[in-house]
Amino acid sequence: MTGRAGDAIGRGMTDDPPLSPALLPSGFVDLLTPDARTEAEGVATLMDVFASHGYDRVRPPLMEFEETYLAGAGASLAEQSFRVMDPDTRRMMVLRPDITPQIARMAATRAGGAARPLRVSYAGTCVVVAPVAAEESGRQVMQTGIELIGPDSPQADAEILAVGAEALERLGVTGVSFDLTMPPFIPALLEEAGIPASSRPALLRALDRKDAAAVAEHGGALSTTLTALLESSGAAEHAVARLTGLNLPPRARAILDRLVDTVAAIRESRPDLRLTVDPVEFRGWKYHTGVCVTVFATGRSEELGRGGRYLCNDNEPACGLTFRPDVLFRLIPAAAPRKRVYLAPDADRAEAARLRAQGFATIGGFSAGPQAMEDARRLGCDFVLSGLARTDVS
Repeated sequence: MTGRAGDAIGRGMTDDPPLSPALLPSGFVDLLTPDARTEAEGVATLMDVFASHGYDRVRPPLMEFEETYLAGAGASLAEQSFRVMDPDTRRMMVLRPDITPQIARMAATRAGGAARPLRVSYAGTCVVVAPVAAEESGRQVMQTGIELIGPDSPQADAEILAVGAEALERLGVTGVSFDLTMPPFIPALLEEAGIPASSRPALLRALDRKDAAAVAEHGGALSTTLTALLESSGAAEHAVARLTGLNLPPRARAILDRLVDTVAAIRESRPDLRLTVDPVEFRGWKYHTGVCVTVFATGRSEELGRGGRYLCNDNEPACGLTFRPDVLFRLIPAAAPRKRVYLAPDADRAEAARLRAQGFATIGGFSAGPQAMEDARRLGCDFVLSGLARTDVS
């Protein structure tokens, strides 16, 4: 290339200042101690609770072929997926933005012959093109969760919430609220009521903003019903009492009845949970087909997790709950470090092994005498082990 354009490109390629070694792409961060330790121990705690309820761990790959990941439950995630070309097959691949579609694929293929109900758990990193909520800044996100595949019942939905609640309790997260929604309900109601397609966007915006005046303006014959639905939002018992008395068309009634039955099933298994219902909330992960839940904590605006009912790639019913460890672990104290023991060069190996078995971290040292004490303090050690003798650094 010649002329000014070529000169400009050449300068751009050679005159840019070198990147700092610490500079990372927007939305990606290094996670250092104690945050990395808190995440690792917290994920282990969550996974232990999941395993205690029979949810066996699986590990889907970080990348999949575009044509398989973006099929079935993953079809709605195309805009959130980073794509790269596989140099071997020349096929496009995606970095997963969400693990649940991978479980939907596995349930229909590799685990298709496994006994049902199939209970699986997972923990792994996902990468999204843009943060999925306004308060988020990261594009690399951690997910951990559970999926219950096979049964399509309020009791299955309730099990997912009960296990999730126990996991949060074990982790020490307090003030938790589970917000139940039914994303298919409002679209079905508008369709059955014959609301013109041209009128629906304005009406959906009004419902999304919980703007009763705008709902009355755009709701037409449904104005009274929609206003009653808005007023039904709140604590589960309040919502159920209001919703059961509404006159609704058959399909909308069936969808809402399932939500009411799910509330009853949750109250049967965990009557202590803080449970709310928002019948007009229609947003959700686009692959969800039934009852959904969003998990919040008192005083926090970001979601701790979300989940709901969906279909696997062979249309088998499933439900699940996915937590956001990066949010959860901001709500609990940092994981305490192990007490550290500095091993002088003459430290007894058997005694060092015994200390590790007791939960200490042993730090191999290269100095003896007074220098060992100085090095131990510098490295944050509590003791120095020399021979069989353990000396308090303080």
